Amino acid sequence: MTKIDDVARLAGVSTATVSRALRGLPTVSAATRRRVLAAAEQLQYAVSPSASRLAGGKTGTVAIVVPRITRWFFGTVVEAVEEYLHENGYDLLLYNLGGREQNRQRVLRTASLHKRVDAIILVATPLRPPDVTALTKLDLPGVIISSGSGVPGWPCVRIDDVAASRTATGHLLDLGHTRIAHISGDPDDELAFTTHLDRRRGYQEALRAAGLRPDPRLDVESAFTVDGGTQATAELLARGEPPTAIFAACDEMAMGAITALRDAGLRVPQDVSVIGIDDHDLAGVIGLTTIAQPAAEQGLLAARILLDPLGVRSADPYPVAVPPPGGADTGGVPPTPVILPTRLVVRESTAPPRAH
Repeated sequence: MTKIDDVARLAGVSTATVSRALRGLPTVSAATRRRVLAAAEQLQYAVSPSASRLAGGKTGTVAIVVPRITRWFFGTVVEAVEEYLHENGYDLLLYNLGGREQNRQRVLRTASLHKRVDAIILVATPLRPPDVTALTKLDLPGVIISSGSGVPGWPCVRIDDVAASRTATGHLLDLGHTRIAHISGDPDDELAFTTHLDRRRGYQEALRAAGLRPDPRLDVESAFTVDGGTQATAELLARGEPPTAIFAACDEMAMGAITALRDAGLRVPQDVSVIGIDDHDLAGVIGLTTIAQPAAEQGLLAARILLDPLGVRSADPYPVAVPPPGGADTGGVPPTPVILPTRLVVRESTAPPRAH
C-alpha cells in the first residue's frame, strides 16, 4: 500500500509539503503542487478521509445521545442517522443513557464529548441548565430530535405531539366513544421526559373541544413500554367500569393495553378500542390503529442539517427548509423547528362502541 512517504520521495519534498499540497492549502507553490499531484497519481495514492480530517482538527465523528437504545423510536432514529453518516464518510459515536440521570450528567456535563466529535445529536433528552451550559461551552453544531429543552442555536426536528394526540383522540370521538381513557408516560422517570405531557395535553384538548370533561380516573401513568401499558390498563380495569376506548401515548403501551384487556376477557375492538402513536414495526402485524410518525426521517433530516454546511448533499426525504446548523448566528432567535407530518392509520383495533 502506497504511503505518503513514498509520494514525498518521488516528488522530492517533505511529507508535510505533500499533506499541504493534497489538502489544497495556499502555502504550496503551483509548481510544487503539480509535482506532488503527479507523484500521487503515478503511485495511485489516495488520501485517507479520516487522516485528512484529523489533520484539519476534525474527528469525522458525530455523537448521538439517546435515553434508551432498546426503545423502537430511538433505535429507528439511530439506525437512520448511522446509515446517512456512513454513506457520507462519517462515523457515529453512540451514547446510551440507559434511563439513568447519572449517565446524563456523565455524558453532558463532563469532558466525554470534548475533542471526540465534530457535532452532536440529542434524541428526546430533556436538558437541565447545567447540561445546556456544558453543551454551549463545547461550541459544536448540534441538533435536537423530538421533544426536550434546547441548546441556543441548535435546530430541532420533531413531530407535533399535541396535534398527533388530538388526532388520535378525535378518531375515537368520531367513532362515537365518549368514555375514553389515556395511558401515558411515567413522570417519575429519572430523565424527566416531556413527551407524555404534550400527548396528554392533546388528549385533553380534544375531549374539551367535544364538550367532554377529562376524567382523572381515566388517566393512568406508567412507563413507555409494553409492560407499562399492561400495568396501566390493569389499573384502569381495577377502578371499576372500563372505558370503551383507550388512547395509549405510544404503540408499545398500546400493545400492553391489548394484552391486559384480553387477559381480562375483553375483546378488542368489540368491547374496548385501542389506539397508539408511532406506527411501530409490529403495529401492522397486530392490527393496531395508530398515528404514524416518521421516525427514520427525523434522523435523516437531523444528520442532513449537520452535514449540509460541510458540502454534503442528498435527496430530501421531505421538501422542507433546513434551518441553520447549531452555532450559526441566528440573531438570538431560536431556529424554527422542522415539524414533520403525522398521519392516522386505521386498522382493526378501533371500532364504534357497543350498543348497550
